[in-house]
Amino acid sequence: MNNAVNIYPTMAATLWPTSSNVLKGIILALFGSVLLTISAKIHVPFYPVPMTMQTLVVLSLGMALGSRLGAATVLLYLAEGAMGLPVFSGTPEKGLGVAYMMGPTGGYLLGFVVAAWFTGFLAERGWDRGFASTAIAMVAGNAIIYTFGLLWLGSILGWNKPIIEWGMTPFLLGDVTKIAMAVILMPLAWKALGKAKT
Repeated sequence: MNNAVNIYPTMAATLWPTSSNVLKGIILALFGSVLLTISAKIHVPFYPVPMTMQTLVVLSLGMALGSRLGAATVLLYLAEGAMGLPVFSGTPEKGLGVAYMMGPTGGYLLGFVVAAWFTGFLAERGWDRGFASTAIAMVAGNAIIYTFGLLWLGSILGWNKPIIEWGMTPFLLGDVTKIAMAVILMPLAWKALGKAKT
């Protein structure tokens, strides 16, 4: 008997079909953690603050790899950071390891895991195939990151502080730009593969 929910193959599974799922998962997770590191180090001049590519890569990895592998890739990235590798934005200048992760950005890092899982979950249901559905998925993933980030920020800095002005408002324009990029790139990638389902 077929399941009621139609599960779509991820982009990674479509591009790299193989029976060795464990080895493939390890390779993709390692590659994804490298992409996350690079994206954290890129600072694009933008208004009102410089823009990194990290949330774009987090959400796109979730969609491309699927819920479990997407979340596992972000967890691997966080584990690398916890071990003291300078994988995060502002490292090693702003600290390393667990001490950095317990700082103001800790909630956003945790939100990365949940957001990657969630966008992967939606991609497994075909939400990365169309422009509108990709936009909704990306906005939802971004909202998850902000939710975890702001809750953490308020908890450690105090809710009497302008948490939203510090932790969200300066980054909104950059996030809209990155979401627009993903909305264009993901469906076009599927069309290029000739695998989009209608």
